[in-house]
This record gives sequence, C-alpha cells and structure tokens, in this order.
Amino acid sequence: MTITRYFLIYKPYLMLSQFSREGDKATLADLAFDFPSDVYPVGRLDADSEGLLLLTNDKQLNHQLLNPKFGHNRTYYVQVDGQLTLEATEQLAMGVTISVDSRPYHTLPAHAQVIAEPALPERIPPIRYRASIPTSWLCIALHEGKNRQVRKMTASIGSPTLRLVRWAIENLTAENMVSGQVRELSREEVMRGLKL
Repeated sequence: MTITRYFLIYKPYLMLSQFSREGDKATLADLAFDFPSDVYPVGRLDADSEGLLLLTNDKQLNHQLLNPKFGHNRTYYVQVDGQLTLEATEQLAMGVTISVDSRPYHTLPAHAQVIAEPALPERIPPIRYRASIPTSWLCIALHEGKNRQVRKMTASIGSPTLRLVRWAIENLTAENMVSGQVRELSREEVMRGLKL
C-alpha cells in the first residue's frame, strides 16, 4: 500500500518545476531534500516565477487540484512596472482579455488590489532597480490557471510583471518559508489547508 506524502516547497526563481534535467537549468532535484521517487509537483510554476508548490504522490488530490471544474483559490504577489491606478486594478478584478492557445480568452473575475511591498524571501538575482520608474505591488487571487495567466493579465493593462510569487493555494501559504525550503505536511494539514 502506498503511503501518501505531501510537501510544500518555496520554489526559487529560475528553477524548473520538475525533477528531470533540461540542459544546465536548476530543477527540484537540486533542492537539499531527498524526495520519494513517486512524488511529483501538482501543477507548475514557470522558471521565472517563484513561491509555493505542492508535491505529492496522492493521485486523487492531484486530479482534484488540476481539474478546472474543481476551481481552487491561488493567491499571487505581483510586482509590476509603473504606478497602478484603481481603474487598472478594477479591470483585472472584472476580467481582461488575454491570448490562450492563440485565441482571445476573457479571464474570470478575480480578486485584485494594490498592496504595500510584502515581506518575501530575497530574489536572486534581484529585480533591477530603476529610480526613475516606479513599481507597484498587487495581490491577485484566481480560481483558474491558464498558462502565464498573471503575466498576461498585467501586460493587458500596460503594466508588465517584474516579479511573480505564488503565495498561497487556498489556506496553504508560504508564510515563514525561505527560498528553496521544503516542509512536509500531514494529509490532515493539507486537506484542511485546501478546504477539502
């Protein structure tokens, strides 16, 4: 009988969300942790995104989190170019049109608000600082996960994403985690955190 295991990791910037090698890019296999061979990430974060990733060998949970009909809340902290207006954040909240598979797609309503810079692990390398161009921080919560959706959404309102951190999946958060950290959770903690 397979023992189900659950791990939260804070994926570092530029690391691939996979164990298999692709050239000289860092992968989950480079984390200082000995994962069981049957554990895989649920979903993914692009190499240029960082933050919370759930790894498990629980196939049922994997199906539930990846199937769009069971939409679950994911919260992102996003640093964007420029000073965001209330109108721009309202646009994001109501939904914007982005390209998905080369077709126009209107995103579902989301939570979007400007926030003060959150306390996050340092990014290596850091975002290039340009004194003449302001940046803003947003908190965006989505129930869907199209490819590079958050980046496409902020680009659609004229504010390209500079830094993207997945902070939470439902109530499982990256609070008090550092980049590259791995935490093993019990099934009960995971189910409670995911509201399942």
